Amino acid sequence: MTHQTASECVATIGIDLGKNTFHFIGMDARGRIVLRRKVSRGQLQSCLANLPVCLIGMEACAGAHHVGRQLAALGHDVRLLPAQYVKPFLKGHKNDYRDAEAIAEAVQRPTMRPVPLKSAEQLDLQALHRVRRRLIGQRTAVINQIRGFLLECGIAVRQGPAGLREALPALLAQRTDVLSPRMIHLIEDLAADWHGLDERIETLTRDITALARQDASCRRLMGIPGVGVITASAMVAAVGTGAAFAKGRDFAAWLGLVPKQISTGDRTILGGLSKRGNRYLRTLFVSGAQALLQRPRYWDGHGFGRWLQAAGARLHRNVLTAALANKLARIAWGVLYRGRDYEAEYATRTA
Repeated sequence: MTHQTASECVATIGIDLGKNTFHFIGMDARGRIVLRRKVSRGQLQSCLANLPVCLIGMEACAGAHHVGRQLAALGHDVRLLPAQYVKPFLKGHKNDYRDAEAIAEAVQRPTMRPVPLKSAEQLDLQALHRVRRRLIGQRTAVINQIRGFLLECGIAVRQGPAGLREALPALLAQRTDVLSPRMIHLIEDLAADWHGLDERIETLTRDITALARQDASCRRLMGIPGVGVITASAMVAAVGTGAAFAKGRDFAAWLGLVPKQISTGDRTILGGLSKRGNRYLRTLFVSGAQALLQRPRYWDGHGFGRWLQAAGARLHRNVLTAALANKLARIAWGVLYRGRDYEAEYATRTA
């Protein structure tokens, strides 16, 4: 079979992405390999532009969304697959061509749920969230280090960043009996780092807030109790319109807000939360649920007060928090997917 004839027979392509070189396998409608090529990053688009419209599979990794948008603009049906879904299709020893073959096999399965292609705006918003999350982790590390140094000198400060921030100037000025000049200077430097991280986090938060207020989907999500600007923008950045999920329960399961199932035979065994999927987004929904549970006087106005009161009478506080986070996630998917504002009266009727 000539190269031109093989190109005309291609129905499915699996691409193993790399930094500079890509390996791809082309299969015909019967699943036979009819094309095997290695191209540079700059050659990929022009190479696939000469092929008939076909199904293209890639692993969802760094740079996959950019390449996917380029190939989708050529008319191809591009689908991104999570790496763990591709692994079972890998045969024998691993190499780049076999990786591409496994991707081509996996993308043809009708039960595979692909990762939706993210737009450039989604990736920008996601990048802001990731940098903000990293800076918050660094700030927490600095605060813990200050606490550790003070505790080594016999000084215990009440829990919470606010308590340490309030007590630190007085401690550095008055507790010279246990704090050496070197230690005071070191803690002052750490406090300066803390202040600098606060300013950077605040700047990123303002940028995220400005983008969220310009987006109609984010504004609708912010109308849901327990969902603020950070959660709303993170959800839009992660799932777009939510079209990848058939229903809200699927979205909650993807977030890991459902019990882990270890069933066998006719025995249904449910464990703790599965904690799969987007850990950052799951944490935000759990935090929103915790904030709602601390304000019981507002429950009736949110539309699910009766449900919370009934569930609170029989569930442990942590279980109730997880159940409420699951409910908020399902409501958020419905608002995002259907493009409707949150209605407390409707939630009251369906609770």
